[in-house]
Amino acid sequence: MLSRIINFSIRNKFIVLLFTSFIVGFGVYSLTQIPIGAVPDVTNNQVQVITTSRNLSTQDMEQFITYPVELEMANLPGVVEIRSITKFGLSVVTIVFDDDLGTYLPRQLIAEKIKSASEKIPEGFGTPTMGPITTGLGEIYQYILDVKPGYEDRYDATELRTIQDWIVKRQLSGIPGVVEVNTWGGYLKQYEVAINTGKLNAMNITAQDVFSALEKNNSVAGGGYIEKVNQAYFIRGEGLIEDLKDIANIVVKRNDGIPIFIKDVAEIGYGSATRFGAITGNGEGEKVLGQVMMLKNANSKQVIDAVKERVDEISKSLPEGVYINAFLDRSELIAKTTFTVAENLILGCLIVIFVVVLLLGNFRSGLVVASVIPLCLLFALSLMYIFGVNANLMSLGAIDFGIIIDGAVIIVEFIAFQITAKSVELTPLSKENLQLKKDDITANSASKMMNSAIFGQLIILIVFIPILSLSGVEGKMFKPMALTFSFALIGAMLFCFTYVPVAASLFLKPANPSNKNISVRLMRWLKMYLRWALALVLVLQ
Repeated sequence: MLSRIINFSIRNKFIVLLFTSFIVGFGVYSLTQIPIGAVPDVTNNQVQVITTSRNLSTQDMEQFITYPVELEMANLPGVVEIRSITKFGLSVVTIVFDDDLGTYLPRQLIAEKIKSASEKIPEGFGTPTMGPITTGLGEIYQYILDVKPGYEDRYDATELRTIQDWIVKRQLSGIPGVVEVNTWGGYLKQYEVAINTGKLNAMNITAQDVFSALEKNNSVAGGGYIEKVNQAYFIRGEGLIEDLKDIANIVVKRNDGIPIFIKDVAEIGYGSATRFGAITGNGEGEKVLGQVMMLKNANSKQVIDAVKERVDEISKSLPEGVYINAFLDRSELIAKTTFTVAENLILGCLIVIFVVVLLLGNFRSGLVVASVIPLCLLFALSLMYIFGVNANLMSLGAIDFGIIIDGAVIIVEFIAFQITAKSVELTPLSKENLQLKKDDITANSASKMMNSAIFGQLIILIVFIPILSLSGVEGKMFKPMALTFSFALIGAMLFCFTYVPVAASLFLKPANPSNKNISVRLMRWLKMYLRWALALVLVLQ
C-alpha cells in the first residue's frame, strides 16, 4: 500500500507539489483565522443565576432566594454540580453541566426554570437573572476613568461614574465578542426626595401619596394622530422628569383647591445608591473602574483589538480632562506568549536544521529534511483551524521538530546513501535518464525504509492516546497539546511518502562523499574507538 503511494507520488510529481502548495496556502490562511490566546480556557460548562436584593440579610437571602433557585435547578438534565454563594443582598447560584451539552442548551433549560423559581420567591425580594456567557478568562480589558492634572476639582466620583455609565459603557457595548461591560466604584447618581414627616402629618398626606405622585408624573403617553388635509399630526403626552425643578413642582394633593407640591413636604437633591464596595488606586482615593467581559470561546486577540480601537474613538468624546487609563490588557499577555512560542519554534527549527545538515553531511539532503518542518507546522495549523483547537502556549509550545522529522531523516539519508553509492554509474547518464534512474532509486529506497519510519511515528502517536482520553479540567488543559502534536506527526507521516520522495528525487544529486564531513569523521572516530575496545577485550581475555 505504502509502496504504491510512493510510486504514484514519484510518477506524478506535479500533483504532489500542487497538493503541497495547497497545504501551504491553507495553512497560512488558517494561521490568520485561528483563535490566538495565552493559555487554554479550563473553565467548566457552567451557568450562574444571580439575584440581588438591597434590603435582605444573608440568612433571608439564603432562605427565600438561594434555596428555591437551587431546588428548581436540581432536576435539570445534565447537571453535574450546584453550588451557591449568599451574601447581604446578593445570591449567586452556579450550575455546572456536562461539557457535551454545549454552551446555549443549558442556558435555555435554566431560562425555563427561572420563571418557576421566581414564582416561589416573595414579591419584591428580587428577580433571578442569568449571568453573562463568559468564563474566568473573560476579563480581557480593565480600565479606570482618570482625571488629568489640574482637573481634579472638576470631577468627583459621582460624575465619573455617570460618564462611565452613560458615555463609555454604552459605546463599548455592541462590539463583536463583548458580552458585558461592568462598572465598579464611584457613586450611582440618583434623584433623592427626603420627606419631612412633620409636614406630611400636618397636611394629612401619607408617604404612599408621595410615591404615587412621583410615579404618575414621570411617564409619557401617546394619543394617536389627527389627519388634517394631507398631513398627520401625532399626539404625544410628555411627562418625563428632566431635572430637580420638575420633581419639586409635582403636585401631591389639593386641599380646598390649593395644590401641595413635593417641595412643600420634602427636600429634593442628588443622592447615590447604596454601595457594597469601592475601588481605590495609586493612593489617590476612589476610582471608577470598567471591566470588559469577552464572550465564551471568542477570539480574544480580535476582541481586544476591536475594544482598543473603540476606546480610541470613545476618548475623543469624553469631557475635557477625563481619559481612559487601561491597567489590564490581555493583548500584552498574548503578545508575550506568542513571542515566546514563535521564538521557541524558530530556534528549535534552526537548531534541528543545523544538526541535520551537519550530520547528514549533504547540504541538499539537509534542506529536503528541513523543508518538512514548516510543512508539518502548516499542516497542524490547518487541522487546528478545522477542528477548532486554539493556538496558545500549551498547544503550539509542545511541538518537537526533532521527533516530527525522524521519519524524513531515515528516508532521505538512505536515498542519499543509495544515490551516492551509485554515483559512478549515474554521472555519465543524460539528464532525462539520470532523472529516471534517480526516480527508481528513490522509489526502492523509500519503500524499503518506509515501514521503519511509519512504525516509529505510530508508536509516538499511540503514546498520546491516554492524554486524548482525559476529561474535565485536565482534558481542556492537555488535549490541545496532544492534538496539535498528533496533527503535526500525521502531517509528517503524510509527507514522508508523498513530498519527501518527490523532493529527494528532484534535488538530490550523485556526488562523491567528502572526507571532511562531520558524519564521516564521526564514523571514523567510532570505528577507531570500537577497534580499540575490541582489542582491549581480546587482551583481557
